[in-house]
Amino acid sequence: MDISDYLQRRGGVARTSHLEKAGFGRAAVRSAVASGRIVKSSRGVYAIPAASPLQQAMDRGGLLTCVSAAPVYGLWTLKSDSALHICRSHPVRTPGVVEHGRPKHPRHGWLPVAGLADVLLHSMRCLPELESLILIQSATGRGDISLDFLYASCGGKRNGKARKLLDLVIPRADSVLEVLANTHFARAGLRVRRHVLIPGVGEVDFLIEECLVVETDGSTHFEPRSVKKDQRRNNRSILGGYLVLRYYYEDVVYSPGAMVAEVLSVLELRRRGVFPSRPADGGDESA
Repeated sequence: MDISDYLQRRGGVARTSHLEKAGFGRAAVRSAVASGRIVKSSRGVYAIPAASPLQQAMDRGGLLTCVSAAPVYGLWTLKSDSALHICRSHPVRTPGVVEHGRPKHPRHGWLPVAGLADVLLHSMRCLPELESLILIQSATGRGDISLDFLYASCGGKRNGKARKLLDLVIPRADSVLEVLANTHFARAGLRVRRHVLIPGVGEVDFLIEECLVVETDGSTHFEPRSVKKDQRRNNRSILGGYLVLRYYYEDVVYSPGAMVAEVLSVLELRRRGVFPSRPADGGDESA
């Protein structure tokens, strides 16, 4: 295996000791540096020429954590962060770097990355609430870590805010939009059921107050075939006696207040009789 290929498989960076264990002696390393295939990033650290957060973490003697480690674990994220989030034994105030103290759990197996437990716990104390929720939901939803373990790691009075955040995690979520929308609807006091199977329609994202179907659509729903499929589902939902609203990324992420206000307005119009009630709700079937 070529030394640059080896580095690629290790996230683009490795220490001299790891290169030696892999069979790359000093002569091979010097030759690779001279040819420009790799660079000496810092003392005892070598990397492929393109700089990466992993390289920056290793150069600083730390481990990536919080949102900076999310791509390594394949976690959902809401917004990118230009700052480098790391944890290390001896924090040093550095511009552009967010320090998270010493890691408390086993680190990543071979990359300069904190363990998943530390990544999530750090995010709970660092990121805005919903941004941290997204990371936690994706990790627990896949079964990478248990919600019980996170609760157990957040004991004491000082972690009350963290436990409230964990209370927002739902058993299943298929997208970032679903997590966020569910949180906003719940906080508005709405009665919500998720992943409801409606005969003739299929599974819908949300059924609110047993009468309003709400779908949250990501980018794949803009494909022509998906648009037609969604519109036909809307039609079948309405024929089944349900009201239907659809929201997109910009609605859920950037205008959640307006989204919730529309939902409440539709429910109020239905309460006032503007929309007929479904027979199952006790309304007049001929209405």
